[in-house]
Amino acid sequence: MTTQLQTDEPALNDRTHAPNIRSLTPLDDAAIAAVIRAVSAQYGLTADKGYGVADKTLDTLSVVYQANNAHYWVIEYQGSICGGAGIAPLAGHSKVCELQKMYFMPAIRGLGMAKRLSAQAIDFAKKSGYSSIYLETTAVLVEALALYQKLGFVPCEHLGETGHDACEIAMRLELD
Repeated sequence: MTTQLQTDEPALNDRTHAPNIRSLTPLDDAAIAAVIRAVSAQYGLTADKGYGVADKTLDTLSVVYQANNAHYWVIEYQGSICGGAGIAPLAGHSKVCELQKMYFMPAIRGLGMAKRLSAQAIDFAKKSGYSSIYLETTAVLVEALALYQKLGFVPCEHLGETGHDACEIAMRLELD
């Protein structure tokens, strides 16, 4: 008789347990809002300071991302929503979109999901006719900053009225 070793970490090559990127649905609204709130709290980003967690639309993202040339993806892992990110037009800048609300629970960090989701968002932005992607972030999100730099985002001036006045870092990626 052989005994199988049980582990808490499923093999990522097992498709039944691999993280899955898919489009946001209205049924995901509460779950992705909970992820954004939990990750924000982990990094000390509070709703009273002008971060993304303060957005009035946080609980209805499926409505927000139905706009033209906008999309939001969630990452489902082991039956739960564990992360997500979106692309939406940047108000007042017709050829610029914004990478928004990119948050990941600890369960999926280090699995390459941020790179995969970023690549999907960049591809969507290109196909939607945007010339560049803008984002706002903060220095406490060290892992996010490193990813953005690896993807080719460079510091820029703040653009538009995003409502995220506590995000001291603005970055932009020019699309080919």
